[in-house]
Amino acid sequence: MKRTSVGTVVGAAVLTAGAIVGSSYVSLPAVAVVTGALAVLAAIGWPAILRVPARKSQSTAIGLSALLAVVLAATVPGSSFLAWFPASVALGVGAIFMIQLLRGTGQSHRLESTFGASSGVVAVCMGSGWVAAERLGINATDSGVLLVTGVSVLVGILACLLPFPDRLTAPIAVVLAGLAGPLGALLFTDVRPLAAAVVGLACGAVLAGTRRLLVGREAPLGVLAAVSAGVTPVLALGAVVYFLDRLFLS
Repeated sequence: MKRTSVGTVVGAAVLTAGAIVGSSYVSLPAVAVVTGALAVLAAIGWPAILRVPARKSQSTAIGLSALLAVVLAATVPGSSFLAWFPASVALGVGAIFMIQLLRGTGQSHRLESTFGASSGVVAVCMGSGWVAAERLGINATDSGVLLVTGVSVLVGILACLLPFPDRLTAPIAVVLAGLAGPLGALLFTDVRPLAAAVVGLACGAVLAGTRRLLVGREAPLGVLAAVSAGVTPVLALGAVVYFLDRLFLS
């Protein structure tokens, strides 16, 4: 990628992580609003990353399904805050298929559009996990786990900037993000170091995988595509963080 694209992607990722963690110290509605806005931003740029036709309609399908997932994660009663996540994804994917059917036969890039936009639905909807994680009891008072996660994400992003081959950069990013988690837990919160390390490793793995996809891309990224490329992986970490928090800390 061009250096300007790299700067946009990294800046978008850092700002996304900062906005989510910062809003968690305000209120649950603040997290929901910030996450919803970021989901819309990611949805607008996702078809531009794929360079496929019917971008407006597919962006609309991705964005609306993600907003539905965020609203349900913030309001659903009970203890399973992502219970309606599969339904939101199913509606979004169904809308993508319907868009391709309405385009008619013989249209260009139908297969790429269908699979690419469907993956965007899943990734962006996973951002609702940040809202669900904020509703967990461990985050209800001081959002310590989200702060530790934010530290791991930041370190993982910076590690992905190392000018080394992927076979070196990927493990370095995973290890450093994994170490940043427990270190941040010991310095700033009372989160158990082991749980923080697991969350950090997961964050590093997702970010390293995203770096590999972007580095291997030959075509340059436009501004909207670069912003989406930075926002989407951080959003996707939301569901990962939620399930790991429930597994290790609830």
